[in-house]
Amino acid sequence: MALLNGMSPLLSLLIIGSLHLASTERPMKKTLVFPVATDTSYVELMPQKDLSIASFTLCMQLATELAKGKREIILFAYRTEQFDELNVWRESDGTYQMFMQSSKNGVSFNLPELNTIQTHLCLTWESQTGMAAFYVNGKRSLRKLYKMGHRVLPGGRVILGQDPDSLLGNFDINQSFVGEITDVNMWDYVLSTAMIRDLNDGKWVPRGNIFDWETINMKLNGNVTLFSEDL
Repeated sequence: MALLNGMSPLLSLLIIGSLHLASTERPMKKTLVFPVATDTSYVELMPQKDLSIASFTLCMQLATELAKGKREIILFAYRTEQFDELNVWRESDGTYQMFMQSSKNGVSFNLPELNTIQTHLCLTWESQTGMAAFYVNGKRSLRKLYKMGHRVLPGGRVILGQDPDSLLGNFDINQSFVGEITDVNMWDYVLSTAMIRDLNDGKWVPRGNIFDWETINMKLNGNVTLFSEDL
């Protein structure tokens, strides 16, 4: 190969090598696979900042066959020593609910059902008005009011795959998640409808400042596989 514009052999090799690395490196997508129902398998997510928040957007992609039956499915759990501080469920009656601070009455939504094809699911809430909404594949549900003036408290642990009835334990096999979870991102503010639509379409949006799936730290426990593939 001829030298590049009269450059020295060493400089030419460095440039060619850099171009080769750039052309062969591919972005990777990581997915958590929960193959079977258990009362031991879960993934703990390490937040980039404390969950001391008065608003949030939580997004993830999920695929599961469990929604075909009448079964509770935990989708997201944040537990402190005192409370289930923030939980998201697919209930046995097919509704989707958010609970804060172990409230007996969450806010309930009727949504298109999860299935074996990945669904992009987001949830937004802000304290000032109590406004909450789900988004399914970029489309917003109606808005509902829940926990106006409340604040999510810090000091807990976030897990996927199980619902902890203590800080990190007392799991129920009949509430566990089975399937795939990927692209878990969380912001301490409410993303606009347009931004959530762009996120669903694979366009650029600011990465989550509580959880950023591209850089997230996590601990796998039990029968969970972290699968990586080229985008």
